[in-house]
Amino acid sequence: MSVNLDVVALDDPVGESLRGRHAHLARGVGRAATYLPDVSTFASVSADPGPADWDDLVRLLGRGEFADMFNCPATPPSHWEPVFVLEGRQMIWPEDALPGHAGEETDAGVVELGADSGPEMLDLISRTKPGPFWSRTHELGTYLGIRDEGGLVAMAGERLRPPGWTEISAVCTAPEARGRGHAARLVGALVTRITARGERPFLHVAEANTGAIALYERLGFVTRRPVTFRGFRTP
Repeated sequence: MSVNLDVVALDDPVGESLRGRHAHLARGVGRAATYLPDVSTFASVSADPGPADWDDLVRLLGRGEFADMFNCPATPPSHWEPVFVLEGRQMIWPEDALPGHAGEETDAGVVELGADSGPEMLDLISRTKPGPFWSRTHELGTYLGIRDEGGLVAMAGERLRPPGWTEISAVCTAPEARGRGHAARLVGALVTRITARGERPFLHVAEANTGAIALYERLGFVTRRPVTFRGFRTP
């Protein structure tokens, strides 16, 4: 199994995804790019943007619109209105742990979620609020779930896809189903799938979410670096 170990791609995972494996879900102007509507709000500019690149992003998004820069290494000009700032961390699956199953021994009860599961995925997201998720976000990769008495009670899936890597995201469990190990089982199943195709898993988590950080560390993930998530309003 060949694994791309270039961690530099993780410095700008949105841009690397939009220019690569998610190009079919992207729209762009010049060196500015973002996802199609209802897929994701994440946007990117070049690694060394000049005024023209930020102007291109304004043309792409529109004036007075939300620019979700995620953990873009560059920050917009000072006259762009800040919308939010959130401290977090980027965590990766260790190279020496490949291949792996994140310590879980079974995928019992884990099912793959297709487009027909969209409404119940959105319902679970609305009740648990793990992060941004829209009606077409499931097109970014594979999403897995666990059902109880026919209802979706937990899910997790693949989001950003920089070269050699796949991000695990939207990890969430309904309040009434917590404490049963669903999140660990789903993350473990995704780790197995990702490593089996010669890639390494990574993820992002808010620094304040200490419970999630503890879970990911227990499963085997390690912190690569701190990140700052930012959103702005275009001028």
